[in-house]
Amino acid sequence: MKITTEISLLLKSAWGDFRRDKVRTALTSLGITIGVLSVVLLIALGLGLKNYIEQTFEGLGANLVMIMPGSGISSGGPAGMMGAGAEFDEKDVNSVRKIPNLKYVVPVFFRSIAISTADTEKIGYLMGANEEFFPLMDAKITAGKLWDKTDVGKKAKVVVLGYSMADDLFDRPDDALGKTIRIESLRLKVVGVVEKTGDRETDGSAMIPYTATFGSLNPNKTFWSIYLGVPDEEMVAGVKDEAERILLKRYDKDEFSVTEQSEILKTVNQIFGIINLILVAIGSISLLVGGVGIMNIMYATVTERTREVGIRRALGATKRDILLQFLTESVVLSVFGGLVGLLLATIIVIIVRFWFPVALNLLAVILAIGVSSGIGIFFGVFPAKKAADLSPMEAIRYE
Repeated sequence: MKITTEISLLLKSAWGDFRRDKVRTALTSLGITIGVLSVVLLIALGLGLKNYIEQTFEGLGANLVMIMPGSGISSGGPAGMMGAGAEFDEKDVNSVRKIPNLKYVVPVFFRSIAISTADTEKIGYLMGANEEFFPLMDAKITAGKLWDKTDVGKKAKVVVLGYSMADDLFDRPDDALGKTIRIESLRLKVVGVVEKTGDRETDGSAMIPYTATFGSLNPNKTFWSIYLGVPDEEMVAGVKDEAERILLKRYDKDEFSVTEQSEILKTVNQIFGIINLILVAIGSISLLVGGVGIMNIMYATVTERTREVGIRRALGATKRDILLQFLTESVVLSVFGGLVGLLLATIIVIIVRFWFPVALNLLAVILAIGVSSGIGIFFGVFPAKKAADLSPMEAIRYE
């Protein structure tokens, strides 16, 4: 009970001192506010991007094996395109299709490209695949229909648009049906629009039969990846080993990679773990600057209130009382700035998340409050000790 009362009195005293000089209080806390705001936003950015990538891969299903050129994820995924490593073709697709227990075999041609109508042009993604691409991606139609195996065989000039691409090119998904879009010299009839998936590439893509890309778009008739859908998770390792064995007959080991989805997610987690550490370290610089600012102000406060300290000591206050008084002021200043920074960061995240993948978690909140308190203690203890060590008689005579 005594400790609770003492803490309450210390907090009331600190708050009363701050209210007497609100401008100084605000400016002193500003450094911590900016520091906490920076750290929390950087954590939210890193966490949001990590979640976005995880959701993208999880949307493909757990039982997925990906064959990619070069070293797989380290070669840059779609962005890496076909610049390094093996260039897969229909011979490779037919070879891996012989692997037992496969549910889907999906060759994918991918390009970032301009997609246009008579009066609108947007940069999006061209995905050339077979009809198995849609069930593999769990694509659900929102307007029209999906093209099928017959369209692949006929090299049909038909296209299914991702929801965002349809929205960008036409007023509504239904309005896209039957219309013609152009990709370079290729003219394609829109037969369907898929539901929004949350995956930027799928939502912003034009999906066509891979055979329709053969020609000026894809003169070498190659693919940047091959997806293998496996019906049971226990079969994934066996399928992966068999795919590697087949492809090694045609390519060197460093020309391709066969990767399980779980391996990619593990790599993503490792990469973002390092990125988060770097981002937090960068944001911590502003916290350090804020802490130094609090220490300077507290030293100035001790000097200004030297006579007050002397009078309190003469009336019976102990060194411990003086130490706790100034240390409490430092901690309250720091925590106040931290809470304001956390509030601002939360507001920004709520607004930005509509356009960009950002996310807050409990760790960021605990970190913001904990670091603020720690800074208040660390940078406040030296000024507080200076105040506690003042001689009562000399302090009273101080002008």
